[in-house]
Amino acid sequence: MSAEPDGPEDRLRRFATIWSRAVFPVTSTSSTRPEFEELLLPLARQLSGALRARSFDAEAGRTVGAALVEAHCTDPEALSRTLDCVDAYLVLYCGEDGDREDLRARSGRLQHAMAAGFAQALRMRTLAEQETVARAALEAQGVVAQALHATEARFRAVFEGAAIGIGIADLEGNVLQVNGALRRMFGLSEQSMRGRNVKEWVHPDDAPQTWRLYDELVLGEREHYHLEKAFYRPDGTVLWTNLTVSLLRDADGDPQYQLALMEDTTERRLLNLRLRYEATHDALTGLPNRTFFFERLEKALGAGEGQRFGLCYLDLDGFKTVNDSLGHAAGDRLLVEVADRLQACATASTEMVARLGGDEFVALTTGPDTERTVDELAARIMNALLAPISVDGRELTVRGSIGIVEGPAGERSAAEVLRSADITMYRAKSAGGNRFELADPESDARAITRHGLTTALPTALDRGEFFIEYQPLVHLGDGSVRGAEALVRWLHPQHGVLSPDRFIPLAEHTGLIVPLGRWVLEQSVLQARAWRDLHGGAEALGPLRINVNLSPCQLTHPGLVQDTVEILERTGMSPDALCLEVTESALIGADDDLLKPLRRLAEMGVDIALDDFGTGYSNLANLRRLPVSVLKLDRSFTQSMQRFPADPVDLKIVEGIVSLAHSLDLAVTVEGVETGAQAEQLRILGCDTAQGWYYARPGPPDRLHDLALVDATG
Repeated sequence: MSAEPDGPEDRLRRFATIWSRAVFPVTSTSSTRPEFEELLLPLARQLSGALRARSFDAEAGRTVGAALVEAHCTDPEALSRTLDCVDAYLVLYCGEDGDREDLRARSGRLQHAMAAGFAQALRMRTLAEQETVARAALEAQGVVAQALHATEARFRAVFEGAAIGIGIADLEGNVLQVNGALRRMFGLSEQSMRGRNVKEWVHPDDAPQTWRLYDELVLGEREHYHLEKAFYRPDGTVLWTNLTVSLLRDADGDPQYQLALMEDTTERRLLNLRLRYEATHDALTGLPNRTFFFERLEKALGAGEGQRFGLCYLDLDGFKTVNDSLGHAAGDRLLVEVADRLQACATASTEMVARLGGDEFVALTTGPDTERTVDELAARIMNALLAPISVDGRELTVRGSIGIVEGPAGERSAAEVLRSADITMYRAKSAGGNRFELADPESDARAITRHGLTTALPTALDRGEFFIEYQPLVHLGDGSVRGAEALVRWLHPQHGVLSPDRFIPLAEHTGLIVPLGRWVLEQSVLQARAWRDLHGGAEALGPLRINVNLSPCQLTHPGLVQDTVEILERTGMSPDALCLEVTESALIGADDDLLKPLRRLAEMGVDIALDDFGTGYSNLANLRRLPVSVLKLDRSFTQSMQRFPADPVDLKIVEGIVSLAHSLDLAVTVEGVETGAQAEQLRILGCDTAQGWYYARPGPPDRLHDLALVDATG
């Protein structure tokens, strides 16, 4: 079945047509251009398949590069035109509906693979030619003495027709013969080259062993050597070659001539340098990228004794706002300007600046005195960001947070250094930004521990690592146990039992607080049901109320009311057996939408307690609009009552709060009761219930049942 007029096959053939028109003029072939196009069509199909394959395979690119050499496209211009054609048209004609950015990246990697395959195939072909030419040269030199003209003619044909440069010199280095390929490589006539001496072609980039190997060869101590060597052309440009020099001996085995075979690798070298640059530099800013930076950092960390390093890790403050408000194009222009300023800060040869990605940059300094130079480098960076940056007619103020790590080489890996710098940078950002901080091992350890806990949280609930302890709520009037507050704990496999202040903030930050809070609520209500079943017919005990804390994240979760109702119905507990504690700070300035779920729960009969009352500086008049039935006084109000005599000011404050609460039909619970005198004073002041170590520490549920049973039976 034929393809549609503009189907994939048609687009593929158009790409092959463009490719053949570009490359055919520089190809040594007897084929016509249409025949050459048919030769390129399957190669184009291989490139198209590799471009759109599910997983990228560079082998297709290497195969196509090798096939070009097989098709006699050995001129460096043929490779250059091929890469230009693939870069400009492969994605356009063969990309179809794929992700353009991903396809462009794949196209670049295919070009790299094609260049590698081309170079390898050309090398293998050259080596084969070298062997043929060497054999021919040996035969030719041997038959010169025998005057065998037929062999001489054959040698001349190979000598002049070879695609690689060939030159013959005597043992003093005087050039005797050169072929056309070598003359074209140097841009010199045969007469100009014949008068030269090999030793004139010294280049500053010569490898240290270059001329030692040459001396050994002309002395007859070695038969050949191979290396990469640069030569100057008459116009001052540099010719890079793969050079093989062999020793030619006479019939008696004595050294007589030297034979040089040269492959022009200039274009390939420039291509490799370009690809290397693109692989190690940021496309937007031109700064070294993460790959290049890690190479330099690892080199600095592997320096010898007495060497040190200093690293500044910079993150721009508020860069997301620029992207969100002005667009990514404006954000990119801002990053380019910042990169230019940072580059100007690297004033010494031992300093470098790189972009890790996004708005994150790093500056590295090395040497024996980085304790001083890294501080100076950080100060230069901060000063460089002071002047506003103009973007689209707007003057933008740019600030940054910097984390500094400095120390001796050889003690830490590159990953450890960068992690410490990252942690320190975020410490500077959390302190307000626009500043730099020095790395601190203790702070790093705490941050690493927090990160470890954060990553372990999602599976800890599934593994059953959380458990609940209960602290009794005691009536101050008769000393009876009226209920308990549920306090969640984490039995961590490495860190042991963790209190809520170690993991609740992390759970709130990750959003895990919602499923964790739901689990605590369900387990607590189930425990209350178990207590009720254990009490049986002992009516004197009355219902034990369970208090459960709610975080601000849970308050805003749409499933709060439904989850609470379902748990109460499933366990068969009445709403008045549950009290939900909400911190005062979470309700300061709360609007009706936030209060609506609490009002619904309060209307059902669930008690709402205002926890940590007195720490949020709320207006006491706001209590009238909040759906609360209990005030829990913060322990800071009652700590002075542990001393005798109690602070009269604190007594007046507590007395006033209790009086106001009772006038609003609110019960008052006090936390942190630790002495009998404190409990008696609070009873006199009119507080209703209390909890604290004076009565019992948080513990397992059976302990609370025993306390309640003792109170009920006298």
